[in-house]
Amino acid sequence: MELNLTGLTSALATFLGIWLGHVSVRYLEARLTDIRPAMATCVLLGLGLWAGALLAQAAPVSAALGILGITLLWDAFELYRQEKRVRIGHAPANPRNPRHARFLSEYPSATTLDLLDREPLGRPLTPEEAIRAVKKD
Repeated sequence: MELNLTGLTSALATFLGIWLGHVSVRYLEARLTDIRPAMATCVLLGLGLWAGALLAQAAPVSAALGILGITLLWDAFELYRQEKRVRIGHAPANPRNPRHARFLSEYPSATTLDLLDREPLGRPLTPEEAIRAVKKD
């Protein structure tokens, strides 16, 4: 009996791609003074992985490369969207990053508070409750 590894490799590639993409987008966007080179790198790597998926002989390898390729292409878009989230205060700004320091001075909604770093209450919070929930004493 021959095992079909396509489903397993697809699942692992999807999980690892999404996890690594989420973590790296937040990390890179908070630290880079210009996100355009990182976006271009993601696009080029994603297209390269797609080319590898088209040329791979084994279906599991092709599936994994295709999934990781589309994940990198999406991460390029997410870097831009994360920057917008920082400007409107949905993601924390890094005051040591000159780009974020500019956001903090130009956009009143930008904040250094990570509103996701709190214990959930099971209901929407008022702005005052959200600030108290994330303040570290």
